[in-house]
Amino acid sequence: MSNLEVHNTMEMTSGLLGNGIPEAMGQNRGNIKRCLEKYIEKGRRLMKLNQLMDELEIVISDLVQRKRVMEGDLGKILCFTQEAVVIPPNVAFAVRGNPGNWQYVKVNSSDLSVEALSNTQYLKLKELLFDENWAKDENALEVDFGALDFSLPRLSLSSSVGNGLSFVSSKLGGCLNDNPQSLVDYLLSLEHQGENLMMNETLNTARKLEMSLILADVFLSELPKETPFQAFELRFKEWGFEKGWGENAGKVKETMRILSEILQAPDPRNIDRFFARIPRIFNVVIFSIHGYFGQNDVLGLPDTGGQVVYILDQVKALEEELLNRINSQGLNFKPQILVVTRLIPDAKDTKCNQELEPVIGTKHSNILRIPFVTENGILRRWVSRFDIYPYLEKFTKDATTKILDILEGKPDLVIGNYTDGNLVASLMANKLGITQATIAHALEKTKYEDSDNKWKEFDHKYHFSSQFTADLISMNSADFIIASTYQEIAGSKERAGQYESHMSFTLPGLYRVVSGINVFDPRFNIAAPGADDSIYFPFTSQDRRFTKFHPSIEELLYSQNENDEHIGYLVDKKKPIIFSMARLDIVKNLTGLTEWYAKNKRLRNLVNLVIVGGFFDPSKSKDREEISEIKKMHSLIEKYQLKGQFRWIAAQTDRTRNGELYRCIADTRGAFVQPAHYEAFGLTVIEAMSCGLVTFATNQGGPAEIIMDGVSGFHIDPSDGEESSDKIADFFEQCNIDPNFWNLFSAEGLQRIYECYTWKIYANKVINMGSTYSYWRHLNKDQKLAKQRYIHSFYNLQYRSLIKTIPIVSDIPQPPPLPPKPLVKPSATRSSKRTQSRLSFRMFGA
Repeated sequence: MSNLEVHNTMEMTSGLLGNGIPEAMGQNRGNIKRCLEKYIEKGRRLMKLNQLMDELEIVISDLVQRKRVMEGDLGKILCFTQEAVVIPPNVAFAVRGNPGNWQYVKVNSSDLSVEALSNTQYLKLKELLFDENWAKDENALEVDFGALDFSLPRLSLSSSVGNGLSFVSSKLGGCLNDNPQSLVDYLLSLEHQGENLMMNETLNTARKLEMSLILADVFLSELPKETPFQAFELRFKEWGFEKGWGENAGKVKETMRILSEILQAPDPRNIDRFFARIPRIFNVVIFSIHGYFGQNDVLGLPDTGGQVVYILDQVKALEEELLNRINSQGLNFKPQILVVTRLIPDAKDTKCNQELEPVIGTKHSNILRIPFVTENGILRRWVSRFDIYPYLEKFTKDATTKILDILEGKPDLVIGNYTDGNLVASLMANKLGITQATIAHALEKTKYEDSDNKWKEFDHKYHFSSQFTADLISMNSADFIIASTYQEIAGSKERAGQYESHMSFTLPGLYRVVSGINVFDPRFNIAAPGADDSIYFPFTSQDRRFTKFHPSIEELLYSQNENDEHIGYLVDKKKPIIFSMARLDIVKNLTGLTEWYAKNKRLRNLVNLVIVGGFFDPSKSKDREEISEIKKMHSLIEKYQLKGQFRWIAAQTDRTRNGELYRCIADTRGAFVQPAHYEAFGLTVIEAMSCGLVTFATNQGGPAEIIMDGVSGFHIDPSDGEESSDKIADFFEQCNIDPNFWNLFSAEGLQRIYECYTWKIYANKVINMGSTYSYWRHLNKDQKLAKQRYIHSFYNLQYRSLIKTIPIVSDIPQPPPLPPKPLVKPSATRSSKRTQSRLSFRMFGA
């Protein structure tokens, strides 16, 4: 359906709200009435779209009549319905015509009258299904973060969601027209290690700045472009200019002309160009707390997967981008990036018990590990990401002390990852007054169906109440939000996005969120990561192949022996291999893929299946979901007699060998299959395609954007294993008919990666965001302060109470930690004007 048709349908739906369903004649009215009566016959319930359509088909079995209904008013409502609340005699529909645009409609099954509902009214109806007394309580807590955003501009089109930086640049033009002095004040605030950058107090008004820029332009026009800044630095200082404009006369002149044009007639393109050039970001802190964060031997350990790869590659790209920019700005500072994670004394033969570890492949980046500390001392054991929340406030305080000591001052940008890292980033950024970015990766609320409505059922296991509260705090605290795909923010035509699901929801008995986050908020930006091209490169690049791994990979795939690393075996080595690698949990759906394969005789005849993930022995895992999935995998192997066509390989932690494993699968002319029920981005999809491996991936989440279905790979539906396995079988049958068929999709996948998914593109976007949103924060500091006060109350009154219900993990009692030894500070430079010893702060009132 086109955007125009969607718009017209939403207009039609709006018209219905006050008029009832006008189909008053003949069989159609009767069919609609019978359909609604079917919905209410089972009493109160929450219905999903598939249930609504299934029951409609039962009531209206005649295809002609059903088509007539679906083309009518009720059908047009149903086409865009995400769910419906049945409270006889009424059915309330949640109608989503476009991503981010919701309407709520209540239809009476008796007289077919239609009433428009607010989101609050709809949520109250839903709450009647789960906690009736609380739903009727007039004093039930309502959370409304949007009440504090009324003065800020918003995007208006669903297609524009995620283009926040461009939108902000367009709005800055108007701000600068009205108040150019705000930019002058911001530029005067730029400094690093106690040195002023770009300007000093000589140029304290917009008029003085404009005149000096004209004078400087005339002066620079007389110099050769390559004249180093140091040659005229003293002259510029007299006029009020400091270093940071550029490395030579040509660069300085370009930057100054851009600023002159902005001051005279600001336009978005020049604003983007200017903020990409200013020396604003030097030191970056990245939080990733849960799991085992390390550079070797960690992948596949509990709660440890793609996020580690993502962040390590991100750090390398950001450092390279910062070094290039700092050099281009004519400065000699060294950037510092700290990845801050948890120190785990019981580190399972990894380096996760090492406090400070340089990031391999960088010059100025380090991993800093901070332990969890309880009243019994340092906690030694791993803690599940679901149980991590009681430790985070103390962790933030300890981490902040170390960070300020190592950096000898505040970082310029803090980036959080996942719920725990984002909450810690929010706490630190709030108290230090620094720019904060949020990267969700995967919000659990969309991964577990009805995890909000039924939070009480899940809470003892997953602690969703604490998690969803932390997510709301983080996403509303952030200065900008980085998403890997559009779907992560606003979903697709069929499914709401991760952030969109937080626009309005309820935790019955706890609180009702009438405005959690707005996907049209200009803080949302899309920056897709890439894969490390030193590891993930095409299988055809024979001179680059890691041939030293070939004997071990051959044994891994084809050895007939079973051991601690692999079980099952492959009889026919000539068959292509379909291959999947992920954590062994419910959402990743590796057991689902195994069952699809097991049931599809045609697919079993065409290819072998290799699964990489988890342990074989459930007693070796401490992760609840992984234990369940291990048992299920063993059951499937036995039930379907898979040995001979199936290989299960334990989690592999060597990234370099994994890169060659992708290429060895490509050598068999096989395929990578990513069957997740939902995948926020899909880094393994990028890795596989970067190696030239044909890829099939879930249509739920980021992979649906990465892959152009039927062009650069294939989408599969994780909810329909039969259809998905048939699609894979069809592909391999066609490959048998046309040997070039496989090559075509391999080449198109590579082309897609080169055009859209590289770390260089990513790093450039993120640093630009950091610079521009720092100024946006400066302009809106009063509104930011008001919102932080609201968040402060929410944190103290809700979050702190909720985490008290989470049991504290205990070790054998440990003595209180000794005073920490002084760290050997990386890349020590000039002392900052103040360090942590001079800073006192509290965490959101802690």
